[in-house]
Amino acid sequence: MGALVGFPLWLLLSLGAALYFPDSFRELKSWILPLLMWIMLMMGMTLRWQDFVAVWQRKNLVLFGVVLQFVFMPLFAWMLAILGQLPTEWLIGMILVGVTAGGTASNVVTYLAKGDLALSVSMTLVSTLAATFLMPILTWVYLQESLEVPVIPMLLTLVQLIFLPLAAGMLLAHFFRNAVQYSVVWLPHLAQFAIALIVGIVVALNMDRFSDVGMVLIMAVVLHNALGMLAGYLGARFMGYGSVAARTLAIEVAMQNSALSVALAIKYFSAMAAVPAALFSIWHNLSGMLFAAYWRLRDKTEHLEKTKSCKR
Repeated sequence: MGALVGFPLWLLLSLGAALYFPDSFRELKSWILPLLMWIMLMMGMTLRWQDFVAVWQRKNLVLFGVVLQFVFMPLFAWMLAILGQLPTEWLIGMILVGVTAGGTASNVVTYLAKGDLALSVSMTLVSTLAATFLMPILTWVYLQESLEVPVIPMLLTLVQLIFLPLAAGMLLAHFFRNAVQYSVVWLPHLAQFAIALIVGIVVALNMDRFSDVGMVLIMAVVLHNALGMLAGYLGARFMGYGSVAARTLAIEVAMQNSALSVALAIKYFSAMAAVPAALFSIWHNLSGMLFAAYWRLRDKTEHLEKTKSCKR
């Protein structure tokens, strides 16, 4: 089963199972972090140290992505909430999604979309570090509320979820090159299965919060994600970068760390304020995977066309 067909099927099966057996999936809550670490380990097996050195040569693109992340995404969230006349609690939730950093899922989707994984990981790091002081400022600007961001736990989580597994995967690839090369063909399929299971667990955990969700909120979440993806892709292309860098920036900007937004909403505001972030956590994985599927199909088509041209 190809990567294009595999993920939608895994995702549908996971969502269906989560809807029918929510209690069983809720019991898997403790699996989320290990699954994320396993995904990053697999991605690390496809990277080289030289990939990160090459990213430094494009530091302007990384900084541009951070600007999009913290200038346009909060603005898009605020505009959509105002235009949709969302209740105050949902406005708060939309803003919390807008002001957060790129999520770990963006690295997974970049990997599946055949984007620049080293660039994606670097942008996640920079945006997460920036979020530690920009999130409280931007939250106050848009909501006139002070918000304490757990800086140290956030950084420790970043190290645990991203850098240690990535480094371990890269070391495995370096010292066990032949074995890793043999398994590389299966890594996208394993990553797809893991992320589909995570989405199912998130759905089960937030199912009670979705009962009062209206179409206006759904459209706001969908448009927020789409605007971020469009701004990232067109922005990179406008700066003269190719499709690989552009698709990477689009994914990184559009896929927010909604899990952090959910946690902050519940801790500092209310469970209802967490609904937009919980909804976003589902949608951005779906849209991200559709985006990845499109680019995998397009790359495959272009490769076949070039092969046919060479044979002629």
